[in-house]
Amino acid sequence: MALCVQKEGKNSQMDSSKYVRYTPEQVEALERVYSECPKPSSLRRQQLIRECPILANIEPKQIKVWFQNRRCREKQRKEASRLQTVNRKLTAMNKLLMEENDRLQKQVSQLVYENGYMRQQLQNASVTTTDTSCESVVTSGQHQQNPTPQHPPRDANNPAGLLSIAEDTLAEFLPKATGTTVDWVQMLGMKPGPDSIGIVAVSHNCSGVAARACGLVSLEPPKVAEILKDRLSWFRDCRSLDVLSVLPTGNGGTIELIYMQTYAPTTLASARDFWTLRYTTGLEDGSLVVCERSLTSSIGGPSGPTTPNFVRAEVLPSGCLIRPCEGGGSIIHIVDHVDLDAWSVPEVLRPLYESSKILAQKMTLAALRHIRQVAHEASGEVAYGSGHQPAVLRTFSQRLSRGFNDAVNGFADDGWSLMNSDGVEDVTIVVNSSPGKLLGGHLTSCAAFCAPGGGVLCAKASMLLQNVPPALLVRFLREHRSEWADCGIDAFSAASLKGSPYSIAGSRFGRFAGGQVALPLAQTLEREELLEVIRLESHGFTHDDGVLPRDMYLLQLCSGVDENAVGACAQLVFAPIDESFADDAPLLPSGFRVIPLESKSLNCPLFQDIPTGNRTLDLASSLEVGSGVTRPCADATTNEYNLRSVLTIAFQFTYENHLRDNVAAMARQYVRSVIASVQRVAMAIAPSRLSPHIASKTPPGSPEALTLARWISRSYRLHTGMELFRADCQASESVLKLMWYHSDAIMCCSMKASASPVFTFANQGGLDMLETTLVALQDIMLDKVLDENGRKALCSEFPKVMQQGFAYLPAGICTSSMGRPVSYEQAVAWKVLNEEECPHCFAFMFVNWSFV
Repeated sequence: MALCVQKEGKNSQMDSSKYVRYTPEQVEALERVYSECPKPSSLRRQQLIRECPILANIEPKQIKVWFQNRRCREKQRKEASRLQTVNRKLTAMNKLLMEENDRLQKQVSQLVYENGYMRQQLQNASVTTTDTSCESVVTSGQHQQNPTPQHPPRDANNPAGLLSIAEDTLAEFLPKATGTTVDWVQMLGMKPGPDSIGIVAVSHNCSGVAARACGLVSLEPPKVAEILKDRLSWFRDCRSLDVLSVLPTGNGGTIELIYMQTYAPTTLASARDFWTLRYTTGLEDGSLVVCERSLTSSIGGPSGPTTPNFVRAEVLPSGCLIRPCEGGGSIIHIVDHVDLDAWSVPEVLRPLYESSKILAQKMTLAALRHIRQVAHEASGEVAYGSGHQPAVLRTFSQRLSRGFNDAVNGFADDGWSLMNSDGVEDVTIVVNSSPGKLLGGHLTSCAAFCAPGGGVLCAKASMLLQNVPPALLVRFLREHRSEWADCGIDAFSAASLKGSPYSIAGSRFGRFAGGQVALPLAQTLEREELLEVIRLESHGFTHDDGVLPRDMYLLQLCSGVDENAVGACAQLVFAPIDESFADDAPLLPSGFRVIPLESKSLNCPLFQDIPTGNRTLDLASSLEVGSGVTRPCADATTNEYNLRSVLTIAFQFTYENHLRDNVAAMARQYVRSVIASVQRVAMAIAPSRLSPHIASKTPPGSPEALTLARWISRSYRLHTGMELFRADCQASESVLKLMWYHSDAIMCCSMKASASPVFTFANQGGLDMLETTLVALQDIMLDKVLDENGRKALCSEFPKVMQQGFAYLPAGICTSSMGRPVSYEQAVAWKVLNEEECPHCFAFMFVNWSFV
């Protein structure tokens, strides 16, 4: 089709009312150039006219106008397509919300009716003391809402019996999917919208634990069903899933008998396995259903064989209802309803198996997020600059999670065996002399990690943490590796490991003092999971070690760092990799996992030695000027605060047979050092503003710290003419204690002229503002905290600080070590003088600070 473009230019002889009509050949030539370069330069347009004789009669400015119009049409087309997609999403979401609103309206009506009936029965009960009709009627009403059909015994080898179980499963699942059977409660923080995860709810007062999610994806129902069935690709706790037999049904559906094993989340409980029937069929309205339930003798089905070291759990009618959307895509209703046999685990761990929120995060939301991620990758909306395909990067994440789960569980059929303890049961050591299955079964993978006659050793432990949000702890461990990884390993152990091309996940951390550089690879749509490469800059071993300085690379997976995610598990897993970063690189993961616990009893002997909320750790012990102490808190009510979580640590090491015992001793010592470091960090970063019952961090107790506090206070009074503390407080309490608990953030910086000022001390308010500890504080530079306006204000006022000793800085925004913005009303900077009246450091006080 010929196109018309108005002539433009400075040529006065050309009539601007006339148009140039392009021939099809000219349009084709221009389209070819547009596909290669949508915005050609002036030289490129002139070259185009010279190379294409058919464009000789077109002026360069007309060519420019054609490309402008072509880009405008392309932009309009893309915008129209985007708006149509958004409109379809909004229409589908509106339909979903209307259905949810109708369900809630019916639920409200039912509750109002039951409330009125209950009132009437209570009034009647006041007349007749033995009337129990109210309880009987309410109970019968509940049985009507939650029918439990009784099945006659069925023959396990009879397909008709399995079909009957499948039809009953479908009948019980559909009301759950539409929200009419289980009492669902909206999950906090899950706001529905066209680009959100959808509507998420958890069960309330039902048998087992259940979660339900509804959402939109731009995939057709058969593709969604295919993805959901491939549970190994998205369910990180799934160890294996075997389809033992497939039976087609007369209505075009299929019945599958499935055996699935799942990992245990910690070292303190056994893993779970399931023996289920999965039924896939279509409905009359065009929807597709994939539903599943456990096969037990109580429903007349065959019971699968038991497996040692596994606890048989039960899947109550669950599955996915997939409805096609007009214009493409699907509306998904996912329901997970399980009974994990919580009585088989220690009492303190039962919340992990009785929490619908944890189930929603680990299974229901994980499935929906994975489907949305695949849909975005298929549409080309996800592009990574690392050179790897999105599917390859997802595979790396899965391999890291699976490898860490293998290390935590240590299954015997993978080759793991328990080593004898050294008499203290805090760290468990397991060894694997044939880790081929763990490393993919490839001889090259095994050879890369293990020398002939060697294997893999894992040191692991679990503990209870108090008053520490899992997301905050994992984010801190990721950002401040030196807080927990800078632990010494004896020279012999390091020398025994240095020959491996991948080395040990923790064996050289003490030698990598040059810092770390994070290279992001990929992250999920909602940023709940981040995959990155960490480069540890090496300063090398000593000359006696005979090893040249070489950077070390870690492939790292960080997940669950969103503090607003309810019930989410936070995890930091890493594995050493080669610099080439091949797609089939063998991985030996180590790391940390923190799982939140709901309020339960703490009467468990496993955790009696772990510091609880009524004790706090003095991190000033890590300073060069003092030694640490653990002091009891004066408030005996701190144990009433129930922000608790389970921390699991697992580190893997390679060994040679003749050095196995030495490596085991080194690994046990190293993991104990890591445990002590993490406990110290956990106690230090416990937010002091979460609850009035949480104990504050104790101030440093060294004489040097007391002297510094006196210098800071005296210099402030000398320069400003005002007291840093109230006069009535100084007589009764020490200056150090007053400074430590001062309401504003007070911190000191070095006075090195050749480098950027580095923080050397901070009170509790300063540590809270910077979201760090006294040890990690020394890695934070002042110019990294202040924003551009703050740096300009400090530079302009710095001569005043040097001349008159102090200066006031205006209100502004700074950044914590975690990257969070912090606002303050005013800042005061002054010069701290020692006893000889010589400058010792600079002090800053940020007044009325708060997180933005």
